[in-house]
Amino acid sequence: MATIYWLVVFANSCTPSVQQKQPVDYINPIIGAVTYGKKTKDTHGFGKTFPGAATPFGLVQLSPDTFTGGDNGSGYSYEHETLEGFSFTHMSGVGWFGDLGNFLVTPTTGKLKTNRGFPKNPEGGYRSRFSHETEVTKAGYYAVTLDDYHVKAELTAAPRAGIIRFTFPENDSSRIQIDLSRRVGGTSTEQYIKVVNENAISGWMKCPPEGGGWGAGAGNADYTVYFYCQFSKPLKDYGFWSANIPDVPRKMRFIRQDDYQLAVENAQIFEGKKELQGKHIGFYTNFSTTEGEQVLVKSGISFVNEEGAKANLEHDIDHWDFDKVSEDAHILWNDSIKDISVTGATEVEKTIFYTALYHTMIDPRTFSDVNGNYIGADKKVHQTKDFTYRTIFSGWDVFRSQFPLQTIINPKLVNDEVNSLLQMAELSGREYLPRWEMLNSYSGCMLGNPAVSVINDAYQKGIRNYDIEKAFQYSLNTVNNTGNGELGYAHKHISKTLEYAYSDWALATFAKSLGKKEIAEEYFKKSKNYANIWNDEVNWFRAKDSTGNWLEWKGKTVHGQGCIESNPYQQGWFVPHDIEGLKTLMGGKEAFKNELISFFENTPEDFLWNNYYNHPNEPVHHVPFMLNTAGVPHLTQKWTRKICESAYGTDAYGLCGNEDVGQMSAWYVLASMGIHPINPGDNVYQITSPVFNEIEIKLDQDYYSGKKFKIQANNNSKDNIYIQSIKLNGKPLDRFWITHQEIVKGGILEMEMGPEPIIN
Repeated sequence: MATIYWLVVFANSCTPSVQQKQPVDYINPIIGAVTYGKKTKDTHGFGKTFPGAATPFGLVQLSPDTFTGGDNGSGYSYEHETLEGFSFTHMSGVGWFGDLGNFLVTPTTGKLKTNRGFPKNPEGGYRSRFSHETEVTKAGYYAVTLDDYHVKAELTAAPRAGIIRFTFPENDSSRIQIDLSRRVGGTSTEQYIKVVNENAISGWMKCPPEGGGWGAGAGNADYTVYFYCQFSKPLKDYGFWSANIPDVPRKMRFIRQDDYQLAVENAQIFEGKKELQGKHIGFYTNFSTTEGEQVLVKSGISFVNEEGAKANLEHDIDHWDFDKVSEDAHILWNDSIKDISVTGATEVEKTIFYTALYHTMIDPRTFSDVNGNYIGADKKVHQTKDFTYRTIFSGWDVFRSQFPLQTIINPKLVNDEVNSLLQMAELSGREYLPRWEMLNSYSGCMLGNPAVSVINDAYQKGIRNYDIEKAFQYSLNTVNNTGNGELGYAHKHISKTLEYAYSDWALATFAKSLGKKEIAEEYFKKSKNYANIWNDEVNWFRAKDSTGNWLEWKGKTVHGQGCIESNPYQQGWFVPHDIEGLKTLMGGKEAFKNELISFFENTPEDFLWNNYYNHPNEPVHHVPFMLNTAGVPHLTQKWTRKICESAYGTDAYGLCGNEDVGQMSAWYVLASMGIHPINPGDNVYQITSPVFNEIEIKLDQDYYSGKKFKIQANNNSKDNIYIQSIKLNGKPLDRFWITHQEIVKGGILEMEMGPEPIIN
């Protein structure tokens, strides 16, 4: 990221003064923006973030798109050499076939082309080559030059709208075109557009599962995107295109076929038409430009209706001052992250930290319009005034670090999400909670009952501005809907058995807090069911079928064997709610400790995908902190500092695995501050070695009594990574954990650091 230094020379001094950087100046959205590349060692790839413009938890994410197909969830990968254009909605870091990428705007010159074309032959479509040398990525701003058209594009966003500034060359056939069919992982299946006046168009795009998208259609994403778009240059010479496509599904494997692509390439052109509806349509406006002439496009986006899109645009961007929108986005980001300030450490570590914090504030995004209207899970319009309806809940990932982080720094956001989950359960008619929610879809992606964890964790921390009885009932329904059942374990599954046991614990804890003793006792008992698949023969967890027969054992580090995206060695550590019980199964404290040590000592130095501590994926994210519970806290300190240093970076490869909607970054934020939970819902954070000398968190006065909480690491350095002693508010603390209540009361956690561990 380019850094601008302002030099001020005073009359009585020859020494220039450098303006102090604000937290927002450290954000670089290019971090993690690779799907697959030269360094790829596994099928899951890298960060999969998007580098474009967004606002904190905003509805709009205006970003470049390099390629529509494949497992390219964000629509962009740094390894690609061509761009299709710039669309207004994106997902950050998803590891499944992606979605959104709607309303694709592309500046072009020369002959009109209606097909995107392919990266190997960009001339065959409207896509263009580009160079990373012309890319600029900052919080709320992105710029690049499309080499084939010599057009510079600048993007910025407001919460529910976005604006693009194109700088054209001298040309009598300049153009802006909009592909309404475009969608990451497929297409929209029906579109409508009308010319409102000489400066505006309006319409919608339907995106059901038949069009692919989320999980190549398997994620059941079913939504309609509405837009209200204005142009700074009047619409004089404009038209539509409409492709007579084959009657096939719109998923990627069909639209890649030659007959489909040829149909789009030979789309019929309609000049001067006022409105059009079809299955694969687009819009263009032609004009002549002088050298350096700027043409702007802005659009409001809504998932409710066209009126909502227009109102969102008029509320957010009622002018043509691109720089003001960009500055407003810059201010929004600085205001959102400035409540966590860090000092000490290096500029590189600050860049990683604040960009990580930025990535934790993309989702769960706003789904409601400026007037509070939103589309519910019943496909009807609803309105809320007391919370913001939100979407994109990557449950299996984010219950581990992302939501525990937000309970400290954004409790209102957590409260919004709980309300949104409850609305989904009610309006869908299911009366249980979604596992991985995307635009009201119950995608069923991954496993476990993470929404129960998030709700219980929120309740235990005093975040309770929702219908508590309804929250409990839906949580109870959820664990009963998907759990270990009468067998007491999941058929042929280690991952499911262990994760369902944890959600039973979360439900039991919630019940106990509400005085529901019988339910609490029942589900605390069920939470011990993880032990049902412990196999003494192999001395580890082992999957078995519904008749009680053990599955074939290939060794702890062999992928699969009843594990999802992991192996038995990795998944087997997921008993966060009963570590003492896990120690007993393993043969006691010493055996537990030795197994943990071995787990880390076999981990490769680069922390890329591997069969031991596999930081690129979530099942092991709590494991470094378990070393605290094994009586070797210095190893928690050693390994978390090592992970922070080696698994995160400042370039497109700066995330060693999928960002997963904030989880990978939230882990870094918490660990680098020196705290992280093992068991969300027990209100305990393990203490580890902070990366920074001082961290100060300003607390939300609407939820917490304290004004600020400070973590201070005296004598901290790259060599002095070991905690020598701890004080909480000036009093010695003889434990390596701290409670949520102690943090939110405010105060100071003070550590003395040294080069050698203190071993008892």
